[in-house]
Amino acid sequence: MKSSPAPAIAPRPTHHFQTSWQAELAPATLGYRLKLLSQLLTRRFQEQLAPFDLTPFHWVVLCCLWETDGLPTSALGEKLQQVGGTMTGVLDRMEERELITRQRDRHDRHIWRIWLTPQGKHLQTILPAIARNLSDTALSNISPSDRDRLSALIDQMIGNLT
Repeated sequence: MKSSPAPAIAPRPTHHFQTSWQAELAPATLGYRLKLLSQLLTRRFQEQLAPFDLTPFHWVVLCCLWETDGLPTSALGEKLQQVGGTMTGVLDRMEERELITRQRDRHDRHIWRIWLTPQGKHLQTILPAIARNLSDTALSNISPSDRDRLSALIDQMIGNLT
């Protein structure tokens, strides 16, 4: 029995491959561009926090404590999605700078609570305006409705991946 030859598959032109995959290759990908945006924002924010001897991570810890002072270390780590060792080092540096103090919980001595010092509380009168100015710069020429939509889309993407 003689088998018939397989039908010939016409090769696709090279430009089709490049066109079809171009959107998936860095630096064209959304992920790469989001990473670039994050790096630019972080770098600019680091420059603006440098006179205060703070980092963007110190900023997010302060924000959490401005919202709820006295959080347990574990709750702060969960809220920021950080592991214990990372949090411990950051909190050590913040305590050395007298921005926070750590105290054992009165009811459960296994729990350490993080409290803002007067200096840490005072930064709330200064730093949010710096963050707002950076945000306004990054979002300039983008309408309020597009800003809201962008925020909602980013939240949805984060939810999709967590």
